[in-house]
Amino acid sequence: MASKKGDQKSLKLAAILDLNEASNLKANILSLRGAPLTIDASGVERVGAQCVQVLMAAAKAWEADKHPFSFGKASEAFLKTLQLIGVNIDHLLAKEIRQ
Repeated sequence: MASKKGDQKSLKLAAILDLNEASNLKANILSLRGAPLTIDASGVERVGAQCVQVLMAAAKAWEADKHPFSFGKASEAFLKTLQLIGVNIDHLLAKEIRQ
C-alpha cells in the first residue's frame, strides 16, 4: 500500500515477508523510486532473508539517488529478526523507534 504525502511516499509492509512476497515487495518499492520513502513495518509478523535483501538494496538505491529512505515504524518481530540475521538498520530507523 503506497500513499503520497507531499513528496514523501510510504509503503506499509505485509505481515508475512517470505520468499513468495519478495518479488511483490521489489515491484512495490521500485514503483516508489524517485522520492523520499518511509517504510512502515509495524504489522510485520515474520520476515525472511530474501525480503530483508530487497529492503537493504532499496536503502542503497535511495542513498545513490540522494533521497531519504527510513523505517518510520517497525514491529518487535521485524527488529528481532533483523538482529538475529545480523542486519543493523539503526541508521534507517525513525528517532521515535530507535532503541
